[in-house]
Amino acid sequence: MVMGRPSQSHGGGGGGDEERLPLRGGLETERAPPPHHAAEQLTEARRGGGGRLWRASVRAGLVLCLLTVPAVLLLLRWQADSSPQWVFDFEAPEEDDDQDIQDDMSDDISPSPYIEYDRLLGGLLIEGFDEKSCRSRYQFARYHKSPSIPSPYLIERLRKQEVLQKRCGPGTKAYKEASKQLRSSQSINMTDCNYLILTIHAGLGNRMLEITSAFLYALLTNRILLVDRYKEIGDLFCEPFPGTSWLIPSDFPLNYGEFTQSSPESYGNMLQNKVAGGNTDRSLAGIQPHYVYLHLDGNYGFHDKLFFCEDDQQFLLGVPWLIIRTDMYFVPSLFLIPGFQDELRRLFPEKDTVFHHLARYLFHPTNNIWYSVTKYYRSYLAKAEKRVGIQIRIYETKGILQRNGPFPHILNQILSCAQNEKLLPEIGMTERAAADTQNNRTIAVLTTSLSSWYSYQIQKKYEEHPTVDGTTVKVYQPSHEEYQRSRNKKHNMKALAEIYLLSMNDELITSGFSTFGYAAQGLAGLKPWIMFRSENHMVPDPPCGRAMSIEPCFHQAPFYDCKAKRDTDLGKVVPYVRHCEDVSWGLKIVNETQL
Repeated sequence: MVMGRPSQSHGGGGGGDEERLPLRGGLETERAPPPHHAAEQLTEARRGGGGRLWRASVRAGLVLCLLTVPAVLLLLRWQADSSPQWVFDFEAPEEDDDQDIQDDMSDDISPSPYIEYDRLLGGLLIEGFDEKSCRSRYQFARYHKSPSIPSPYLIERLRKQEVLQKRCGPGTKAYKEASKQLRSSQSINMTDCNYLILTIHAGLGNRMLEITSAFLYALLTNRILLVDRYKEIGDLFCEPFPGTSWLIPSDFPLNYGEFTQSSPESYGNMLQNKVAGGNTDRSLAGIQPHYVYLHLDGNYGFHDKLFFCEDDQQFLLGVPWLIIRTDMYFVPSLFLIPGFQDELRRLFPEKDTVFHHLARYLFHPTNNIWYSVTKYYRSYLAKAEKRVGIQIRIYETKGILQRNGPFPHILNQILSCAQNEKLLPEIGMTERAAADTQNNRTIAVLTTSLSSWYSYQIQKKYEEHPTVDGTTVKVYQPSHEEYQRSRNKKHNMKALAEIYLLSMNDELITSGFSTFGYAAQGLAGLKPWIMFRSENHMVPDPPCGRAMSIEPCFHQAPFYDCKAKRDTDLGKVVPYVRHCEDVSWGLKIVNETQL
């Protein structure tokens, strides 16, 4: 079976796609008079006239209230208690019983007191959040066991950051005073509340990487992180900080979405025009600006990249508001800034766990998405003895409308990688009915791709031929969108659900260069097998290789040595920052102590 059964109504808005939980503690009221009785009262009142009419009108009004109020209350209760929508366009199969086979979790998605699991993720999270409004926050640990423990210092700094976010966040007196300065021509009044505004514009995988990068930078520089409210962040993720919001208020005084690399407020542009004192000529530093725009997108230039220099960081410390635009995971270059190295060493003794810990702290899918994740997992993956996730991203070109294939060499690469690395059993040459070896072991394969062709072909091969050890292989794919639609909310909800489903597997195969795969491996804490990009429609040899670490790759890392003021190979400066396996010019964090 390649996918869940198709529903009769697509789009997740009706039919079998939506499942309701029963009302809890439903209202019980005496039956009110039927509507026509109220009409009779009004007719008789008109005949009587005077006080009689007034009394009848009052009685009729009371009757209508009795009719209306219970109905409204029931409707509100029904809306509050409704089950989240099924994000995918496939119905889950009928369950065999009311209990989840994997962990005895009840069939609804409410927390169970009978299961022992680290709901606070080793101290990353705190108690006190409303569990019903964001079920994923404390439930993710049921489906995932982290191989790493966060450091006590990281936990301490997260608690301090939460206090800072609440004290200086939107709606506070400190925020109102600080935002007034953005439009002021007066000199800066230094406060304890400095801000990092993150504008968002890229696809979902990139969003998760850039938010994590921005949060780490905010943590290192004692800034409050606020993220773009207009990019569906509130529809995808719950609020991560207690008692406050991380979304930029709608009345924010700057139109931050209009800033570009050439804007006068751009730090790189300011350096070029010698407006600010940075790495080029610190003697030109005049009045500190109230805010600076940091252009760290993939197309950034030389002066923009000076953001990663120690002297420039010293200058930026005095700027109350930083507005950053990026689509990359720039954490590796933060590890190369001398002023941050001691703090990063204390935060992350295991250096290659930055994304793993911070992403699990920051990202908690909203209930609609989490419902789909847990329902799909319990329906298709929970019963298997082993789960293998395969994330397929196609970079081949074969006409505009056929960029996702089908490409037989990609299929061969997937199977070669999975079988060579013993993630999936090899296929025998005889028919399944004639298989000599039988066992009861099942492997569930979760594939994610814009195309359904690859998962269908993998399942077909395992259905038509027996495995050499008799293992049963079942292949599932939650969705196939055919092409990426990063501005479509439903598309992004499906993508986030699939990232979390991938993170719940025992083994991962990912496509090189894909931020979607980076996010999944980081959440899982797994070193994936990375499929290398093919050339000339040929399967690479080897077809895949094991990742050095669970960290994402910084694709467009700078290669400028700030101290020597010349280009150099920054993948050979410290032992824990190396070049990526899938992007030779990129950088990633590894847990190494020697070059």
